[in-house]
Amino acid sequence: MSTNEMIGSVGTGASGAGEVQRLKKNAVGIIGVIFMAVATAAPITAMVGNVPIAVGFGNGSYAPAGYLVATIVLSLFALGYSAMAKHITATGAFYGYISHGLGRVVGMGAGALITMAYIVFEASLVGIFSFFAQSTVQRYTDTKVPWIVFALVMLALNAVLAYYDINLTAKVLGFFLLTEILMLALMALAVLFHGGGPEGLAVESINPLNAFKSATGVAGATAGIGLFFAFWSWVGFESTAMYGEESRDPKRVIPRATMLSVVGIGLFYVFVSWMAIAGTGPANAIKLGQDTATAGDIFFGPTKELVGSWAVDLFSVLLMTGSFACGMAFHNCAARYIYALGREDLLPGFRRTIGRTHGKHGSPHVASFVQTGLATVLVLGFLAFNKDPYGDLYALLAILGTMAILIVQALCAFGVIGYFHVGKNHPETANWFRTLVAPLIGGLGMLYVVYLLWVNKDFAAGAAAKTLLFKLTPYLVVAVFAAGIALALYFRARNPRRYETIGRIVLEDTHERD
Repeated sequence: MSTNEMIGSVGTGASGAGEVQRLKKNAVGIIGVIFMAVATAAPITAMVGNVPIAVGFGNGSYAPAGYLVATIVLSLFALGYSAMAKHITATGAFYGYISHGLGRVVGMGAGALITMAYIVFEASLVGIFSFFAQSTVQRYTDTKVPWIVFALVMLALNAVLAYYDINLTAKVLGFFLLTEILMLALMALAVLFHGGGPEGLAVESINPLNAFKSATGVAGATAGIGLFFAFWSWVGFESTAMYGEESRDPKRVIPRATMLSVVGIGLFYVFVSWMAIAGTGPANAIKLGQDTATAGDIFFGPTKELVGSWAVDLFSVLLMTGSFACGMAFHNCAARYIYALGREDLLPGFRRTIGRTHGKHGSPHVASFVQTGLATVLVLGFLAFNKDPYGDLYALLAILGTMAILIVQALCAFGVIGYFHVGKNHPETANWFRTLVAPLIGGLGMLYVVYLLWVNKDFAAGAAAKTLLFKLTPYLVVAVFAAGIALALYFRARNPRRYETIGRIVLEDTHERD
């Protein structure tokens, strides 16, 4: 291995463990990165799962306006995030960015928190996939297969696919992603060309000022619920940066992929949710959204009427494959964060184990198997306590992961300001709007969404709000973050050489020097 593939800013002697094994270079292009990032957002699951809740209990027929507001805020965040990607290329994206912008102590806390988030996200998506798979198989074969069977199949497939070259995963995700996007687009375009539904195109649904209005005539509805579920629909878009080391020309690919993913997903969400509500009729959509038995009809109704019954059947299959693709994408995210932390060798021996890459495929295969083991333990734990794969496994772990990732996103936004304007790095890139005002607004927006999650957490959890895990969720988030900070403080006091490696393993051609 050549010297330009060693530790970026601290040198190979920082931890005394020798060379760092790298992920496969030039393995994926901008399309592949976008596919993997958008797959984590799971468009079909986000639309069919989140929009009805936003319509029925949040901002009503103005839910698309909520998605438009979320698009604006997240685009502002992405401006600063992509600016960091021009100068720091590392698999531990958030971890590396925050370490450089806010310091190693906060960075280590964020690294622990984001790793935990991605670990539980895979298990969460295994739950919703199992739920959809069980209901779909039962619908077409009249056979009820235990949900755990589908869960174990998904866990095994994720492990196998992640073992090989990242290109294989990108191709599988690309296929699933294109099918669900085409299905949603087919419904939306059918409504558009039909001129809308019973009340026309309902243009008021996309007025951003209406995003902050609650659904009319619905007791307990608050715009905050609609806005939270809108933001929730984007979770995972930031994963573009963690593929920088494996992409071709990361300085160009990752910033572009990030902005295209955020803006592209956002505009698509706005259009699809708008057309679904217009096709159903605003008043009827609010009524349907309040009952879980009819919520999906906001999408299925216009599809059946304007496209055909076959499209509704295909919808149910794509909900299953879409959740599988999302879970696979999160598996790759978790494996890369585990690998990124492992290769820094903060705990002796980690670089030779979870910090290793496959000799032929260049994949983080050991970290991937560790992630499979962790996700399997979580899934089996819920099974042992006779929990539901959707109402418990999916809901509880999704809320835990979302709370963690939103906090880290906010820290990353402030880290951009710290990196460019407090640390005075790269003045040629620093800009009053892109690296100061935009990330500031984006970071404050993220904190607002954390607040929305907090005040609406019982509603988001549903029946699972009574469980012990739900009650412990905020404390788990704080505990993981505090554990990361404590570890960094320990190294700073007792082992400065290991402390220096925190968040500093980056590609040599883009590395940062203190």
